[in-house]
Amino acid sequence: MLRIWIAIVGIVFSTLGYSAEESSMSLLDNRFRVDPSIKQITFVIYRAKSSQPVVLVRPDGKKYYAWRNPDHVRWYQESAMDIISIDNPMPGPWQAIGKVTPKNKIKLISHLELSTDKLPNRLYLGETLKFNARLTSDGEPLVLRDFLDRVKLKVTFTKYVENEETLVKEARPVPTVVGEFADDGRDLDEVAGDGNFTVALPISSEPGKYRVRITSGNGVFLRAQEQEVLVYPKPLQATFIQSRIDTNPHKVVFSGEQGMVKPGSISAHVEHIAPDGQKITVQGSAEMESNRLELEIPNSDKLGNYSWSGKAFATEMGSERPLTFTVTEHTYSIVEEVDLEETRRLQELERIEQQRRLEEIQLQQMREEKKKRTMIIIGVGNVVVLLLGLVIWFVRRKLKAKKEMMPEMQLEMPKK
Repeated sequence: MLRIWIAIVGIVFSTLGYSAEESSMSLLDNRFRVDPSIKQITFVIYRAKSSQPVVLVRPDGKKYYAWRNPDHVRWYQESAMDIISIDNPMPGPWQAIGKVTPKNKIKLISHLELSTDKLPNRLYLGETLKFNARLTSDGEPLVLRDFLDRVKLKVTFTKYVENEETLVKEARPVPTVVGEFADDGRDLDEVAGDGNFTVALPISSEPGKYRVRITSGNGVFLRAQEQEVLVYPKPLQATFIQSRIDTNPHKVVFSGEQGMVKPGSISAHVEHIAPDGQKITVQGSAEMESNRLELEIPNSDKLGNYSWSGKAFATEMGSERPLTFTVTEHTYSIVEEVDLEETRRLQELERIEQQRRLEEIQLQQMREEKKKRTMIIIGVGNVVVLLLGLVIWFVRRKLKAKKEMMPEMQLEMPKK
């Protein structure tokens, strides 16, 4: 009988241990206990849809509300869920008062930590790299989908400035978001909901020194990691050479910078799209010890706009780090062949016509100038004639007046 009781007690304790590992509880009256060793805890509380947020009651009876709580309490709410994160929670029994759904457990997430891959100290403009971040609770991967789906993880690049913290806010460089993480099993993320977040991180910042911050936050969970990196110019160039001869193919040439790209490591694929939507994919690898790769694209006589894009791969010299570069979309056109003889003839006719129009304009200007000079001469002549007429009239009038006055003056002379 004693052995049976020992077995029962063992089963009970093993069940409690399992519940603790899962960090979830289904408790009477929505009560749960916080251990003194916990420095940060997050409560995920499910409640009836469209119900009011719960009221969180501390062991000493103090209440926390969604709309009123201290700085160390962060509250995220939805129509049927509350996520509450507390730093340095008071040890002891807590209680959530509200329309908590009995079918769901109150999830407790303790010792939540963010860890990430370390970025290479040397990055290259235009490269894309796979970057991972992981969330753990009590050292184990966090797999609570309801929480993970609401976590936002991102990578920001900020131009490096010495003593940035001493500058006023307006003078500090503005961070640029270059990637956002996802734990959805898409693109580069391997498994959805496993606590591993993955992003295809494009290095689009201009060469220079940067502070890189990996942050996460959904209003209740905030973590950040920071490191300094150097961004170098792109060590791999792609050049398109358009053929002007129908029988010769177009070429895309990839060239690696000496001393930066390991010889023989270049490979690439290019997707070529014709005006009618037809796609052609070409790919290849550089020869051993070569830092150059040529891919040939079949020529076409179809008129219209073409586009090409792709990816290039290489290995960094020295570190042996694999490099991936995205080749953005480029376009070119094929137009109807030009008849050079006819073009020259039309150009000559146009030149002669322009010369004729120019001569006509010059002749017209000369006529206008001659007419203008004639009008000026006529106007000046008329003015001169008018002035002469007035002068003559004035002189004659003076002379006539003088003659009429002479006899009277003689009559008035005294007798001798």
